[in-house]
Amino acid sequence: MKKIVELKNASVVVNNGFDEVKTILDDVTLTIYENDFLTILGGNGAGKSTLFNVIAGTLMLTSGSISILGQDVTQLPAQSRAKYLARVFQDPKMGTAPRMTVAENLLIAKFRGEKRGLVSRKIQDYTDEFQGLIGKIGNGLEKHLETPAGLLSGGQRQALSLLMATVKRPDLLLLDEHTAALDPKTSQSLMALTNQFVQGDQLTALMITHHMEDALKYGNRLLVMKDGKIIEDLSQAEKAKLNLADYYQIFE
Repeated sequence: MKKIVELKNASVVVNNGFDEVKTILDDVTLTIYENDFLTILGGNGAGKSTLFNVIAGTLMLTSGSISILGQDVTQLPAQSRAKYLARVFQDPKMGTAPRMTVAENLLIAKFRGEKRGLVSRKIQDYTDEFQGLIGKIGNGLEKHLETPAGLLSGGQRQALSLLMATVKRPDLLLLDEHTAALDPKTSQSLMALTNQFVQGDQLTALMITHHMEDALKYGNRLLVMKDGKIIEDLSQAEKAKLNLADYYQIFE
């Protein structure tokens, strides 16, 4: 199986400013294979966001290594890893440019990671393509191709962020509690849309969630983190045997 991301003995140690050293990622070894859809559960301080940040390159390892598609990226900064990764954040405001229209946001996403010169953007050449893309969403976004992203609802803006993250197929999609800021109904709709995108385009995805129901329902692997360690790495078959009560027991 093709390895997309491989972490070996990955640790992050930080100083909190009071001469107190804390390990926030503790000797983690993890392989993410092509077409994996991993969900990650864990309490506050478990290391979930730290794991995302070391993969994305926004936080460097203290020790250990990380490779993407077989290339050692341990020392590479976030901008050098951007060609591999796309990320949807918890805050709907973080994934889009508020003063730019939906079409303009999609145009930026379409050419993510490519070198661009000072040439006309010719956005009109992509109008039909972008209209077709937002037509898949089904939450009214199809009426807002020329609307600035800052005027969209939270659900529409997060759906746009998801679309932007996947319009140019990433090697790894990072979903950072991307439904947490939404109301339950909108959250469920976005989660169903996410699964549709991941399965339909055969993406490789890593998703942090606090919703145990989503962890049960979605993905082929479940990671449970505690104190900077991965304490469980469950396959789809193992996950299918568990219920919510079993999940709560894992955290005891």
